[in-house]
Amino acid sequence: MLIERIQQHFKDSAELKLKALEFLADPIAAATDVMFGALANGNKVLACGNGGSAADCQHFAAELIGRFERERMGLPAIALTTDSSILTAIGNDYDFNSIFAKQVRALGQPGDVLLAISTSGNSANVLAAIEAAHEREMTVIALTGKNGGKMNSALAELDVHICVPHDRTARIQEVHLLTIHCLCDGIDAMLLGDA
Repeated sequence: MLIERIQQHFKDSAELKLKALEFLADPIAAATDVMFGALANGNKVLACGNGGSAADCQHFAAELIGRFERERMGLPAIALTTDSSILTAIGNDYDFNSIFAKQVRALGQPGDVLLAISTSGNSANVLAAIEAAHEREMTVIALTGKNGGKMNSALAELDVHICVPHDRTARIQEVHLLTIHCLCDGIDAMLLGDA
């Protein structure tokens, strides 16, 4: 019974990744172009999300600042999910929905990029961060699933929406991680050439 459940997880994950390929290759390429353009112009990427998506933000920032698969200079990225003092101060003094937006308004500059991750597309604090990013003249790269939720109407014309065509959170997160690796690889390829 347990072996069959494990095998089914692997099969479902593989099937979704192959299915998502036809839908997501173009928006991932567009997001890579946006991020590379910002980084090449001396701007940075801020990333926000909750739970597993918060971990994805940290993973992404670590790959840019450290390295992905090849040696290169560090690239500026900040996971807005990591400073417990900032998160709890804003959550306590204002409200939880402001924890990312306040940071975007303080750290974001015109030309920066916000990587906004929400499997449902409905996370109120991520939606507030998108609004703050637009106020700061930033471009948003949205990673969602479940048809994109409220993020569909929150995104601007030049933003890029990468929406995983699935309803199950675990499967969406697996494709988000693959997407993050594709973004990092694409940025490196644009920076260092194909390898």
